[in-house]
Amino acid sequence: MKRTPGPALIFALALLASVIPGATAQVSSSLVAADSSIQPGRPFTVALRLVHKPHWHSYWINPGTGLPTTLKWSLPAGWSAGEIQWPAPMVLTDSRGTVIGNGYDGDLLLPVTITPPADLKADATAEIAAAAEWLMCLEECVPGSAKLSLTLPVSAAPPQPDPVFGARIRMVLAQLPAADPAWTVSATRDAKSAVLTIQPVGAGGPSRTAEGLHFFSEDGTIASDLPQKAVSDGKGGFVLTLPVTSDGPGDMVRLKGVLTSSQGWHADGSLPGITVNAVFGAAGAAAATPAAPAAGGLLGTLVLAFVGGLILNLMPCVFPVLGIKILGFVNQAGSDRRKVTLHGLVFASGVLVSFWVLAGILAVLRAGGSQLGWGFQLQSPAFVFGLAAAMLAFALNMSGVFEFGLTATGIGSQLQSKSGLLGSFLTGALATVAATPCAAPFLAPALGAALALSTVESFAIFTVIAIGLSAPYLLLSAFPAAVKVLPRPGAWMETFKQAMAFPLYATVAYLVWVLAGQVPEAGFLAVMFGLVLVAMAVWAYGRWNAPGASPGRARFGTTACVVLLALGAWTGWPVAPGAGELVWEKWSPEAVEKLRSENRVVYVDFTARWCATCQANKRLVFHSDEVLKRFEERHVAALRGDWTNKDPQITEELAKYHRAAVPFNLVWLPGRVDPVILPEILSPSDVLDAIR
Repeated sequence: MKRTPGPALIFALALLASVIPGATAQVSSSLVAADSSIQPGRPFTVALRLVHKPHWHSYWINPGTGLPTTLKWSLPAGWSAGEIQWPAPMVLTDSRGTVIGNGYDGDLLLPVTITPPADLKADATAEIAAAAEWLMCLEECVPGSAKLSLTLPVSAAPPQPDPVFGARIRMVLAQLPAADPAWTVSATRDAKSAVLTIQPVGAGGPSRTAEGLHFFSEDGTIASDLPQKAVSDGKGGFVLTLPVTSDGPGDMVRLKGVLTSSQGWHADGSLPGITVNAVFGAAGAAAATPAAPAAGGLLGTLVLAFVGGLILNLMPCVFPVLGIKILGFVNQAGSDRRKVTLHGLVFASGVLVSFWVLAGILAVLRAGGSQLGWGFQLQSPAFVFGLAAAMLAFALNMSGVFEFGLTATGIGSQLQSKSGLLGSFLTGALATVAATPCAAPFLAPALGAALALSTVESFAIFTVIAIGLSAPYLLLSAFPAAVKVLPRPGAWMETFKQAMAFPLYATVAYLVWVLAGQVPEAGFLAVMFGLVLVAMAVWAYGRWNAPGASPGRARFGTTACVVLLALGAWTGWPVAPGAGELVWEKWSPEAVEKLRSENRVVYVDFTARWCATCQANKRLVFHSDEVLKRFEERHVAALRGDWTNKDPQITEELAKYHRAAVPFNLVWLPGRVDPVILPEILSPSDVLDAIR
């Protein structure tokens, strides 16, 4: 329910892993202490200081859209660190006034309590270190990170405030959001909104208006980008109507967050935010017992789960996989009916076990605080790449490029004996994996309930979804006479098998499209080459493992397949966006002039996707650790002019230098009138020499 941009959790994890040269230019970071020394066993406060350039911002614990700042501590043995203590946030807007999240700007201090061990020796020094990561945004967002450390003396004498930051940190601590006994809070809700009522205790409370009030939901249940209506109740209190997020749980029982006031909640204008932790109940009640679920609520959810699982068979994500299973039943049409029944039951057990595994993973991750939804694994570029590679291999198998043994793949033209049963089980598991991106009609409410209810109820719902998905095959196996209506095996089957490969190819195309939104441009090209190598691997296997092949040829084909698969995985494995590459800004003559006026080194790359030399340059030069390090040290501005499509401005710029093609790279150095023009085929040394 905490919303993140783009492909959700995958983008979030990628940003948290990013270290981008030059990114920290917009936000500088450091660790600062409230006291000038440490005392053994006595907790003390340090703060992450983030100084934002004008108009830049970072995010609160619930960013709305974006990512919260995080700290990962590296402390000596016996030390411990608390969580970030978040100051009251502000509403973030872009240049058009559109709300874009919750966060901070300016000179920010995020306090953390550190506790040293009691046996710490005095008259020594102690170093604490942390890895900080944040997302900074103006009109565009850039991930930032830094490894920070702070060394403080250990003393037996009473602590003294740090002369620079001691008073500031104490002021921040005093202004942290907190419950205020001078105010009572209650909340009610309906399907679309929550109503927050806050009233003063007794008479004589501070006089204020409803202007400047804003509620920040800590768990994302209240929409951060929609307006909130605040009115006075005429008795010194206020009533706020808060829009509930469309993807929020229908049975949420508590409103939790921070209510801020531009006038402050104390009479002297202090305490900008008070904490809210109100159970939904009757208006005016401090707490109430949640309403009992409607009669038949869980039963109705289970019905929807079954219908949704049944309809999943018709979804484009699932139908290609089930085509494999249908082909298996066709192959068995003339065989022992008991085998047909057994295969149907084993297929259903594969679906059921896979759903249980998925439900268990969701339960464990949800218990750890993760906000997850159906199809969450498709937020991982690595998972999507692996699934695309597997689907591509299955499709090539059905096209006749190769035939894997049944034990290795679980699919084939015959499903017999022990290997065939394993094949049915694995096909059921594959159907589950492919089903998760498809929230079929009637399935979305059931999934929403499963992700919000208790673990036992969640498992019950996932079990019913699995039964719905496998029901047609259970029925087919329970009534073997129905198999008689299936056509008899014959020459037509090879045509049918090859035709069934095309829905799988379409699924691969869909997964590749998903990957295009999850990985950077250069990384996406590597993904495509990786899939080509996967296809080449299974072709090699099929080429030298044909029926009647000698043991030597078979071993060669298997070895070539393994080597090419490993090479394909190494080549195509998705890389986190921004990891090991520069942050490029869009080229324009105005951008060049602005950066040159700041006396910065400006690197300009005119490129195009269809330019193979351009892609080779990027791979060779801009993944070089030395180049990246030097760009960061010299604070080089990197501009890219993309000529993939016609661009008259780029064409005109190239003509100034008597060029009509890309790649074309040049470097503007401070104090020089003309740029340094680089050769078409670049090397790291060419770039390093130019920026010197």
